[in-house]
Order: sequence, then structure tokens, then C-alpha cells
Amino acid sequence: MRWIGLTGGIACGKSTVSRLLKNHSIPIIDADEIAHEVVRPASPGLKSVVHHFGNEVLNEDGSLNRRKLGQLVFGHPEKLKALESILHPLIRAETQRRRQVLLDMNAPLAIYDIPLLFETHAQDQFDAIVVVTCTKEQQKERLRRKNGWSEDEIDMRIASQIPTQFKEKEADFILENNRDEQHLLKEFHRLLAWLEEQKKQT
Repeated sequence: MRWIGLTGGIACGKSTVSRLLKNHSIPIIDADEIAHEVVRPASPGLKSVVHHFGNEVLNEDGSLNRRKLGQLVFGHPEKLKALESILHPLIRAETQRRRQVLLDMNAPLAIYDIPLLFETHAQDQFDAIVVVTCTKEQQKERLRRKNGWSEDEIDMRIASQIPTQFKEKEADFILENNRDEQHLLKEFHRLLAWLEEQKKQT
């Protein structure tokens, strides 16, 4: 099975591309989905996060307040490292379980949607890497529109990730999401054709 990493900078449109792939029945394992699952209410993962960061990262209903946690760790490398040391082993274990299911089904190809592929130095784990890109100004505008974050929050989130230019150099396929929806769909169909070629290499 060809194991393809799908990544991109924050607000570059990776999640949109992932949804389009799902609509075409291409197997996707979503790291963000798993990251939410391992800190669901009453889970061991959430208990570990609360033990380290305190009850202030919880909502009233006992769920994780992700924005509050983000404000605590972004811009503070030691706190971010502590959070990653809690979450990443849990995410890896669940990812491996889901990947094994696809292997057992003899899927010719599967995609791992992973925002921090390069930040976690996971390049060597993949047969090929797809990077979704856009300009930095487009990232900022999308984050303002979607999340209502302050300029400081936006700058910290972008700065916490490896620059897009580096990711593009390391990519096997670059999907440019820097224009309108019609252009994105054209790029997506180019990706589908590339994935068909990948399947032939299994």
C-alpha cells in the first residue's frame, strides 16, 4: 500500500482537499480527527493534559477548550513540547491501528492528512508527500475570516509551523490553492491523476 502524506500550512486549504479526496472514495486517515478523539471528555489523554496544564483548559461541560490551550502553548516552545509529548504517542498508536485496517483490506493507496508532517520530522515515513500551498497573506485573511483571531494569534500560529517554501521543496506533489474555487478543482483533478500513477507503483 502506498502511504501518502497530505500536509500544508495553516489555512492553506488542506482540509478542503482532504474532503474532496474522501468524496472520491480515497482512503483518508485524519490526524486532526484522531487528535480530537484522544482528548475526548474523560479520556486518558484529556486527563494527562489537565494534569499538566490545569483545569483552566476545560470548558464547563468537561470538554477541552482548544483555543485556551492554544493560547497557552503557542509562542511557548517548552509548553508546546510538553503538549506534544502527551498527544503524539496517542495519535501515532491510533494512526497505526487505522492504517493496519486498510492494509488488511489490501487498499492500494491511503492518505494521511497530517498538518505537522514536517514539524514532527515524519517525512521518511511516507512513500510520497503532497503539500497544499497558498500565500502568507491568503493564510492570514482566511484565519481572520474563519476564526476571528487577533493578528498576534495569527502570527504565532503561522510562525509555529515550518515555512511553506521549505515544504514545497520537500514535496512530491504541490497543489496550489491560491486562486478561486475553479482553480482549486483544476488542481485537485491534477492530484487525482497523480494518485492514479502512484497506485501503479504498489
